[in-house]
Amino acid sequence: MRVPSSVLRVAALSLGLVFTATAMATDETQLVESINIYRSQPQGCGGQASSELPPLTSDPRLVLSASGPVDLQQAMARASYPMVSVQAITLSGPRDAQSAMTAIKESFCQVALDPQFTDVGVSHEGRDWRIVLARPLLTARLGDAATEGQKLLELLNAARAQPRQCGGQPFAATTPLAWNATLAAAAEAHTRSMANNNFFDHKDRDGRTPGDRAELAGYNYQEIGENIAAGQDTPRKVVDGWLASAGHCANLMNPKFRELGAAYAVDPKSGAGIYWTAMFGTP
Repeated sequence: MRVPSSVLRVAALSLGLVFTATAMATDETQLVESINIYRSQPQGCGGQASSELPPLTSDPRLVLSASGPVDLQQAMARASYPMVSVQAITLSGPRDAQSAMTAIKESFCQVALDPQFTDVGVSHEGRDWRIVLARPLLTARLGDAATEGQKLLELLNAARAQPRQCGGQPFAATTPLAWNATLAAAAEAHTRSMANNNFFDHKDRDGRTPGDRAELAGYNYQEIGENIAAGQDTPRKVVDGWLASAGHCANLMNPKFRELGAAYAVDPKSGAGIYWTAMFGTP
């Protein structure tokens, strides 16, 4: 399903459009924001539907020259970016961030929607753009799935204790979630399945939904919800990503939910390396 992480792929597209020389930095920032908005919503790409994805984090080490050939592996080594995988989209001609985003959607949606990537760098020189997406090595020392799941619970409860905007939807501060071992077991099983089978989706390989998995685990519920993440190697990064994504944020701020089970799983042979699942429930 995924191209091996050791493979470096560079894509090029010539659009023959006119470049406007003003507000270059603004265009770069706008393009990152546009990519993250695109990732935050379910999309159709290459005949497949993608799930909502957490936003990419801007990393200055990924801002490379927008023109001319670039050896990505050497560039990452010079920038001291400990990459597992990296990919560059090179565009020639878009006049602004909106035009560049249109080109990405039309020709490089699979790159922009690849869940393995967690970081991004955008450069813009004259008529040329280079968008670099990458995933770093896992550097955090994690405990077992239950320990890290409990850390995730603490961070989610801290987030729920504060009022916030999730996209355009306001949420008041709400009650903390209680740990539920049955939900945790269901979350761990799905996370392990994603890692071992190299996929990223709320539907598992048997077509089961989060509600199906909760029921099979023996959890009787009135409400059920699920957030998933891939590539982030600490609970803090996972929660920060969810809070920056309107759909994930709304799920974790939902006052109807009362309980949580969460877990992570690692498989170095998988596309994203590490996967997370948080299951929200109301018994």
